[in-house]
Amino acid sequence: MTAQLAAEEGLLAWTPSRGLSPGADRVADGPLLVADSWLVSEGRVRGYGRHRERFLRACAESDGPGPRRLVEFWHDMTAVLPRRGEWFPRVELAAGSLELRLRLRHAPPLGSEVRLWAAGQPDPRALPRRKGPDLDTLARVRGRAVGEGAQEAILVDPAGKVLESPTASVLWWEDDCLCLPPAGSPVLPGITAGLIQERAVRSGIPVAHRERTVAELAGREVWLVNALHGIRPVTGWTGDAMNAGPAVRAAEWRHWLEDLSEPLPNQ
Repeated sequence: MTAQLAAEEGLLAWTPSRGLSPGADRVADGPLLVADSWLVSEGRVRGYGRHRERFLRACAESDGPGPRRLVEFWHDMTAVLPRRGEWFPRVELAAGSLELRLRLRHAPPLGSEVRLWAAGQPDPRALPRRKGPDLDTLARVRGRAVGEGAQEAILVDPAGKVLESPTASVLWWEDDCLCLPPAGSPVLPGITAGLIQERAVRSGIPVAHRERTVAELAGREVWLVNALHGIRPVTGWTGDAMNAGPAVRAAEWRHWLEDLSEPLPNQ
């Protein structure tokens, strides 16, 4: 692949013989078995190895290509990722054809804060622990939140307890304790959330898994965290008389998270 192709948006399909090549003219968009994405900023990424392991594990669970093919794909995909500019690439395993793809996308504007819809949305996902199959469904939920004047929604379980947002993990603070949904909840294993938890443990900060309704997050410092935006503190709620807690910790943690970015491997 030429450097010019690697620096353009578009869909690249992978085969062992040809590697990655433009696929928009011969690959129809369809249901995804697996997807993963991350921010590439001037050739630097956070948690790249963790994204690799999550994608390869999810492909194996989906009866996708064997380990050797997956490793070859990841090697070729890494080689063509742009090292200049801001990008939000997505790797995909397509249903039916079991084709591996790279979707090169410019990164959207990054946010430093977020406004949430206070009406908890029943979790509509069929496979909540795997990124890919439910992306279209989650986009519709997020679209409803935007229609209500928010930027994101909160998914809740049948008992009304907080799970995550359509695009991010939800963390919050209760006094000096970092809180997350209960262990075993039907949520995506978030890469950024994992990095934050590990830092808290190393720093001696208590970490707790707690059941909370959306209303019980009122007045607390709440974060949405993901690979694109990093940490976004909630600065407002729409649809209810809920107050957002002051984001007293977010700035320092955002700075720490940004410093975790490392150069992409040279392969």
